Amino acid sequence: MTDVVTSEAAGKTEDTVVVQRQVSHELKNVWNALMTDEGAEALLGPGAHLGDKGHTWIAEDGTRGVTRSFHPMEQIRFSWHADEAAPATIVDLHLRRVGDATTSLEVVHGHLYDGIDRDELVEHWSRALERIDHEAL
Repeated sequence: MTDVVTSEAAGKTEDTVVVQRQVSHELKNVWNALMTDEGAEALLGPGAHLGDKGHTWIAEDGTRGVTRSFHPMEQIRFSWHADEAAPATIVDLHLRRVGDATTSLEVVHGHLYDGIDRDELVEHWSRALERIDHEAL
């Protein structure tokens, strides 16, 4: 199940979208899957690889960024550019144990700029979390 939250204030969309999903896998297994090539590609796209803080990544579709924060089994923060010319935005992936065999995944994509398609980002991250659940685990 995926829950989608778009931050809004006074009728104006803020600069953040949040997408959440609970998966029926232990936190350790989810983290270990994300650290594989398949897991990184499920999150970032084909061709991309996750790395420690400071690691630059690029996917085949042109999205790219740099790992900004890396806390095993808790959080990964990375910059995200829609393409080479796009401004940087920030993505936080939070992982949290919900039960013995359930993990909550939450993508918080912030610092969004005017003109970026928030609905497309919600779809993008919803599909990424689904791929992690169904393909990487």
